[in-house]
Amino acid sequence: MTKRTTANWNGCPIRYGAAIFGDNWCLLILRDLMFKGARHYADFINAGEGISTNILATRLAKLQAEGIIEKHPDPSHGKRYIYILTDKGLGLLPAMLEIIDWSETWDSETEVPPEFADEFRRDRLALAQKISSDLKAAQRIDD
Repeated sequence: MTKRTTANWNGCPIRYGAAIFGDNWCLLILRDLMFKGARHYADFINAGEGISTNILATRLAKLQAEGIIEKHPDPSHGKRYIYILTDKGLGLLPAMLEIIDWSETWDSETEVPPEFADEFRRDRLALAQKISSDLKAAQRIDD
């Protein structure tokens, strides 16, 4: 039997996902892109999580290399870049919503607004579609 490494393990969906976006920093970057309107490097630095610049740069590059996000020049400011979710990244939205729902249920100090949790539990698909549509509209880059 051949020992599988992270580099050649393609069959297990949990391992695949964990290898790409499974650390806390990648998940927080995705959270900020999906739910907090982050688009610029400074948005992630100023999110209040205390991520260091070298870790942020590494995680953004990793997510970009995996096709989860894209990096584009900011048309309104020549020295900045805009980070956006790809279709592959937007495909993680339902999973992120499920994590939010689970956390809202079990974290006694949750910051999930009750109305958000109620809306999600009433119609998961409708909320996911609305958020996805809003993100696609907000991510349009005017060149």
